[in-house]
Amino acid sequence: MNPPAFEDKIHRPETLQRWIGGLPRPLVFTNGVFDLLHRGHVTYLARARELGAGLLVALNSDRSARRLGKGEDRPINPLDDRMAVLAALSMVDAVTWFEEDTPEALVAALRPEVLVKGGDWPVERIVGARDVLSRGGRVVSIPFEHERSTTNLVGRIRLPKG
Repeated sequence: MNPPAFEDKIHRPETLQRWIGGLPRPLVFTNGVFDLLHRGHVTYLARARELGAGLLVALNSDRSARRLGKGEDRPINPLDDRMAVLAALSMVDAVTWFEEDTPEALVAALRPEVLVKGGDWPVERIVGARDVLSRGGRVVSIPFEHERSTTNLVGRIRLPKG
């Protein structure tokens, strides 16, 4: 049985030069863990996609995500599962990952025209902003439309019944 077509959107970072040319431009880049996908995530991704012709999402690897300090048991979903779920979304054109603490090297290599993060990130703190702005690109902090948090969701799931 052939894998679902959406899996063609998942790309290895080390083969970047082979697949980057096939992405629509202007390219929007965002990154994150995207562990348990919720309404806040998909609304954010839809808004990000509106800013360009293509949307690339780079995920923290499992080790990179654990180093963020969200808990030793996070991410709950492994990288392959997180990438598949994101690749299945119609607004996402490509998915890749990074092992480092930040996607700075990936942003420099991909050269997106638009760099975005969620509203809790001021533009001056967005990793890669200086590089994108120096090339005449845009950096956008997208305001939250739905206050959701995977950390809060995990906490609610773990609350004892009673």
